Amino acid sequence: MAQTETATLGGGCFWCVEAVYQRVKGIESVKPGYAGGHTKNPTYKEICTGKTGHAEVAQIKFDKNIITYEQILNVFWQSHDPTTLNRQGNDVGTQYRSAIYYKNENNKKIILASKEQYQKELNKKNLGLIETEIKMIDTYFYAEQYHQQYLASPGSRQYCSASPTKVKLKDFAGSNYKLNDHVWENFDWEVDKCVLRSDNNPIKNYI
Repeated sequence: MAQTETATLGGGCFWCVEAVYQRVKGIESVKPGYAGGHTKNPTYKEICTGKTGHAEVAQIKFDKNIITYEQILNVFWQSHDPTTLNRQGNDVGTQYRSAIYYKNENNKKIILASKEQYQKELNKKNLGLIETEIKMIDTYFYAEQYHQQYLASPGSRQYCSASPTKVKLKDFAGSNYKLNDHVWENFDWEVDKCVLRSDNNPIKNYI
């Protein structure tokens, strides 16, 4: 029986976050939306002004019998650049900030542990400090229908603003953050500003 848990993550444009996670085994749904701000039921037009306080995020529902919250975070850190403040690639603004929103203290501990470890890996490459916003929230607003599965839609603009550092979050004592290298073979790390160039088929048998 599936045991569903939810993660709410922002890594630049929500199209990019959705495109990455909708292919990962154990993910039940990925829904682009808005979180972290103060305006109720914001529209995309309002979000783009930067006045609502919200970030573009994706709400990810996953079966924790198949993939853990820790492994969800492993994908998160490596699929964008968390060291850039209020931007990802060519997309600039507070709505494009790196963000992790959680609902319980146990998840907070996991988030902070993974952040600390990833910062250590970034330091080895002389990269910057992680700017990811991490906070507890209790509201999430779904984005307009035309934003759902945008990059998987026929005729969509195959562009993703995410700019991964190409630094891996390695395994460390007491963690199970590491994913099989097979996962990363499905992403084109050589293409700047784009973590995903593929047919959107699910990645299978990677754990």
